[in-house]
Amino acid sequence: MSLIQPFPALRPAPGRAQEVIAPPYDVLNTAEARVLAEGRPWSFLHISKPEIDLPPEIDPYAPEVYAKAAENLHRMLEAGVLRQDGKACYYAYRLIMGEHVQTGLVAAASVADYDTNRIRKHEFTRPDKEDDRVRQVEALNAQTGPVLLAYPDAPEVDAILAAASQNEPEADATAETGVRHTLWVIDDAGSITRLTELFDAMPAIYIADGHHRSAAASRVCAARKAANPGHTGNEAYNYFLSVIFPGHQMKILDYNRVIKDLNGLSEAAFLEKVEQCFTVEAASGPVKPTQPGEFGLYMNGRWHRLHIHAGLIPSDPVERLDVSLLQNNLIGPVLGITDPRRDKRIDFVGGIRGLVELEKRVDSGEMALALALYPTGMAQLMAVADVNQVMPPKSTWFEPKLADGMASHTL
Repeated sequence: MSLIQPFPALRPAPGRAQEVIAPPYDVLNTAEARVLAEGRPWSFLHISKPEIDLPPEIDPYAPEVYAKAAENLHRMLEAGVLRQDGKACYYAYRLIMGEHVQTGLVAAASVADYDTNRIRKHEFTRPDKEDDRVRQVEALNAQTGPVLLAYPDAPEVDAILAAASQNEPEADATAETGVRHTLWVIDDAGSITRLTELFDAMPAIYIADGHHRSAAASRVCAARKAANPGHTGNEAYNYFLSVIFPGHQMKILDYNRVIKDLNGLSEAAFLEKVEQCFTVEAASGPVKPTQPGEFGLYMNGRWHRLHIHAGLIPSDPVERLDVSLLQNNLIGPVLGITDPRRDKRIDFVGGIRGLVELEKRVDSGEMALALALYPTGMAQLMAVADVNQVMPPKSTWFEPKLADGMASHTL
């Protein structure tokens, strides 16, 4: 079995992408989805967040919700808004956010290689979120949420994608965030064969975002394999929907922390404890860290610049991450938050919201302090995945996000 293979995508009919594309299902809540889908009957939110078409009191995990998703998918197919390609293809997918451009490959990725960790993970998953994705896939008989993957340096892959994206795109749409999403079909046999070969030669590719979607694909595959006495390994359920970008093009933003209180300490006592592990300098304005080991601290209307003491940076790929250094030397020992995954005293703010959001959360009195971090690097993510470890919660915030609805993988 190949690491990736082409597939006949289910995607918007020509000229319909702008009506269809939607944010990923997990970046907005039901109330936000209802507002965004208002007056947009063909928005993919009717498939990815189908509870918006049911009474407000509905449990989003009720059987009727998944049935509504299937009904809405059928409606969009019947209306010709979505249609399936007649043969297996690869697709070039470009994201443009301001000056940032990244071009990747839409492909079906091997569940078997996910199971053996050739498609490498860096996060734990939650069973309840996996269950939700399994039910969604089974109800639709399709994977509609792509997994965001990264491939290591491969100039020939980059060149094939660059050449494919010189043609007139099959779909071109701009999301409400201003991100432009463009898709090209790669259907010539030579390019398909070569792309498959180039990926087969890679030792590994890496999950950037979509751990629950890939875990759900593995579970669906295992169940269907067990139920299919004629299983060959070539069935569509042996692969999952992915968009694979070159790691060097991907953009990770900072993932910052806000905390409700000083753990019973006065401001002076708190700073005194922080100085045991960090140099602390008063800053004249907002502190956006410019290098690993540097942090911004906002408290009581003032910014401080922190630098971790060099002797406290270990060699372990997980423990040397800035999120780990901050957790292990400040948030845990000083503020008493030892389980940031569950502790209600801490919250996380994606860097897309900027430092002004940190100031707002503190100045409102909701939070006592904010901590700004330098973004995790792709090389760091790959190093963690390569040693089969997991990253701390809320370590990476990838931007721009993929759109749901650009391409789906039917089973």
